Amino acid sequence: MKQIKIPAVFMRGGTSKAIVFQQKDLPADRALWDDIFLAAIGSPDPSGRQLDGMGGGVSSLSKVCVVGPASRPDADIDYTFAQVLVKDERVDYSGNCGNMSSAMGPFALDERLVHCAGPEAVVRIHNTNTKKIIRSRFLVDGGLAAVDGELSIPGVSGTGSPVRLEFLNPGGATTGKLLPTENVSDVLDVPGIGKITVSMIDAANACVFVRAQDVGLSGIEMPEALDANREVMEKLAAIRLAASVAMGISADLAAAAKITTVPFIGFIAEPREAKLLSGETIRVDDIDLTGRIISSAQTHRALPLTGSLCMAVAARLEGSVVNRVARATSNVDAPIRIGMPSGVLVVAATVKKDQGHWVAEQGAFYRTARRLFEGAVYVRGSRVASSVSAAGRATADIAH
Repeated sequence: MKQIKIPAVFMRGGTSKAIVFQQKDLPADRALWDDIFLAAIGSPDPSGRQLDGMGGGVSSLSKVCVVGPASRPDADIDYTFAQVLVKDERVDYSGNCGNMSSAMGPFALDERLVHCAGPEAVVRIHNTNTKKIIRSRFLVDGGLAAVDGELSIPGVSGTGSPVRLEFLNPGGATTGKLLPTENVSDVLDVPGIGKITVSMIDAANACVFVRAQDVGLSGIEMPEALDANREVMEKLAAIRLAASVAMGISADLAAAAKITTVPFIGFIAEPREAKLLSGETIRVDDIDLTGRIISSAQTHRALPLTGSLCMAVAARLEGSVVNRVARATSNVDAPIRIGMPSGVLVVAATVKKDQGHWVAEQGAFYRTARRLFEGAVYVRGSRVASSVSAAGRATADIAH
């Protein structure tokens, strides 16, 4: 069977890369998207390399984004994120990707989905996964999103033009509540492990945080070492599944195992001197918190933005496990500097108490993004035959 050609753009957003489709070029029936995304990315691949597709063999490079007209009046575009599993035949829509969110505003401008007459664009992004609004601010160069600039971000070589992302009212993105259990910390009784103190927070994406020392870690382990430590990874996976049930994301452990994206699980420690993937060293005085995050059974080389925002919000919640190890400060509006394998991530998180309840007002980051190529992605017709017949339009463009 011949291959199928679908218009697409390949973009880097922060420390992730993804295929970006316009919604009009995909089937109206979203149940048909999975086959297309799996074929385009090259999953499932038991070898973990995704050589027959656009994926890169790790979760941060196995992503798809879909952009279309806004479905609500307070937004300019809709953006749907899809996490494509590397080794499994599964696409997960349960959470958002903060890094790829930084590419959505520039994509929309370059594709003429939005318009800007001045030197700076502001695009209101409705993330359909979390039902949240993200405000994207970036410079414009000749009517297109600016690329060159002086901003350097950990995990990406070189510099670029800054994209400011403002996550508005990020609390309850997954569960509807900033504190799904109503508590800033809980004691989970984890099957096979026993009781362990955690904080289950839902801001931008649902996360569960545990102290590194409580799972036998120092907090400054490198990703490859963690991924190879089967005992620790299984322990963290068990905590994540138990937290999924406790947060109301899943009805039971079996259902939790089928949701690979949320909750993220992170472990944290006090500010510590640590080696980076680059070989350089983070100094204790340069950070307020040490953190690692695992999603889709892989340790992130550079922390996911949504998980980092959630971690920063947790650091502002008095009594949470994150708050207990973070550097104390009297300035609650100061950005939080998180030490991670690729460097230091600076996160602004505004949190307050309203009538005795914690409220996350917003979180903000700076990222860079770049369009890497545009044209069409080819997928095997034998893998998406049903999707093609349903799509009718661009996906029916058969190429040799």
